[in-house]
Amino acid sequence: MSDLVLDSLRRRMRAVFSLYEDATATMNQQHVNYKERDDVLPIAFSLFHIVNMIDASLMLLNGKPPLWNDEWVARVHPGIADHGKHRTVEEMVHQQIGDYAAFKDYMSQVFARVEQWLGEISSSDLSRVIFAKPYPAQIATTFSARVGGEVGITVLDGLECWIYQHSLRHMGEIEYARHLVGLRGITS
Repeated sequence: MSDLVLDSLRRRMRAVFSLYEDATATMNQQHVNYKERDDVLPIAFSLFHIVNMIDASLMLLNGKPPLWNDEWVARVHPGIADHGKHRTVEEMVHQQIGDYAAFKDYMSQVFARVEQWLGEISSSDLSRVIFAKPYPAQIATTFSARVGGEVGITVLDGLECWIYQHSLRHMGEIEYARHLVGLRGITS
């Protein structure tokens, strides 16, 4: 059964990443940085946030440090140089992507790292516990804490929550926001 789960994870990650590839290929910098009105996050937030969060989550999932560093900051020129998880909406409405091509390169490299790692792991790796119960305060209020089983949050839980589910959530925001900038959604 675990091999089936791992195969499904690999296919679902490729599918969700392909949605982002299609979305970014059919938008330009003006689309992603468009500000609808106060308190409405731009597409730039959803795009940058999810890619940067996936990059950061790999440290917990496989111990590999994130790609994001000062060199990437200088290339991408984001309005805010972090994912914004612990910031307010009022702060993150100012997120912009300064170099869209550089951002897409960063995104591609992050997705490739995830897929390469998923191609190398075994189904037994999925049960490794990342956070045991009781959870630290920063984890206790997360969706993954609700998903975690008796032993805590496993690699499988992290992949499902931090990458797959989280990516789909932000893709929904992006699909909605694409209509605000005169584009269509990605899926039917």
